[in-house]
Amino acid sequence: MRILLAYSGGLDTSYLVATFAEAGHEVIACTVDCGGLDDPARKHLREHGLALGAKEVRCIDARERLYQDVLRWLIAGNVRRGAVYPLCVGAERGLQAAVLAETASAENFDALAHGCTSAGNDQIRFEAALAVLAPGLKIMAPIREHPVARTDQVAWLQNRQLPVPGKGDLYSINAGLWGLTIGGGPLLQSREGLPEHAWQWTEHGHQSAELCVEFECGQPVAINGAQLPAVDLIEQLNHLGGACGVGRGYHLGDTILGIKGRIAFEAPAAEILLTAHAELEKLVLTEDQRFWKDHLGDVYGKNIHQGLSMAPLQRDLEALFQSSQQRVTGSVFLHLADGKLQVTGMQSPHSLMQASDAIYGESPASDADPNAPLAYARVLAEPARLYSSVS
Repeated sequence: MRILLAYSGGLDTSYLVATFAEAGHEVIACTVDCGGLDDPARKHLREHGLALGAKEVRCIDARERLYQDVLRWLIAGNVRRGAVYPLCVGAERGLQAAVLAETASAENFDALAHGCTSAGNDQIRFEAALAVLAPGLKIMAPIREHPVARTDQVAWLQNRQLPVPGKGDLYSINAGLWGLTIGGGPLLQSREGLPEHAWQWTEHGHQSAELCVEFECGQPVAINGAQLPAVDLIEQLNHLGGACGVGRGYHLGDTILGIKGRIAFEAPAAEILLTAHAELEKLVLTEDQRFWKDHLGDVYGKNIHQGLSMAPLQRDLEALFQSSQQRVTGSVFLHLADGKLQVTGMQSPHSLMQASDAIYGESPASDADPNAPLAYARVLAEPARLYSSVS
């Protein structure tokens, strides 16, 4: 059987490459790169997979597609799960499933396999996307269906003198374009935080910086006057923000399986862009626009988190986001220092603050009726006045 395997290079997928190959299957190991990999890492993935018995190891660069299909909408919707977490990992899984499904269908693979366990969110995200995108394709999930203890996987590989992935330490780390997540260790409980050495991108992040981020129709296009493609801009902000300690956080939330889970995350670019974008919207959108858009942004993010990236509602919400972003153009000025981020100013050709000659707390608009505020206040207060007048 010819199998396309979703391949991360970790223990589970390494074990699957080797067991499939030993069983006589032709294994094509495929990594969908959504960020977090450099050239040495890509080279290691390829060499490791071939040594385990894969016929071929591929690394498909999906960073630009991740931005266009997912991240631009997370920015437009100001999406943070639980008002904190910018969906660093969940943002990737539906897209990775889509790329794998397209590859498997285009090249007539007999099956598509993944290494998800039965204990996490990713199995749901993969299976939900694949049910829509490749309903006739055979899907294999051996680690979920026939669990093998990690120690037994290591022993099996060692007995055959096959390479064992680096064991790492106490933590499970996933890195991508939109951020890095850390799980395990003290995060398996709710009380303790991470020791300083466990942070990856923000350790020793004590620098400071002044940034100007420019947006056009809601999309980030430049840093400090330098125009950049979206992927390059995000990667640069991850480095700049990480050096300033910006983007750390903890998220305790509801998993798709109904239990509680807790992770730490580092998302410097997401923190900078989401904060800057939301502030710029305050300058150029009406209150009602922002209220309903942010509410629907929560719905959009929940669907991404739960593996419903292919749901028709997502396309409807993206259409609303697209409409809402037509005037979200301008510059946002930020100060970064010692893990803190502050928006110090904004400017936009669509500024509603400049649309009137009124000055808050100082003077009304030149064409304002001085008696209008009193009449308006009385109308607003009338229901409460009537209520309080009844004994």
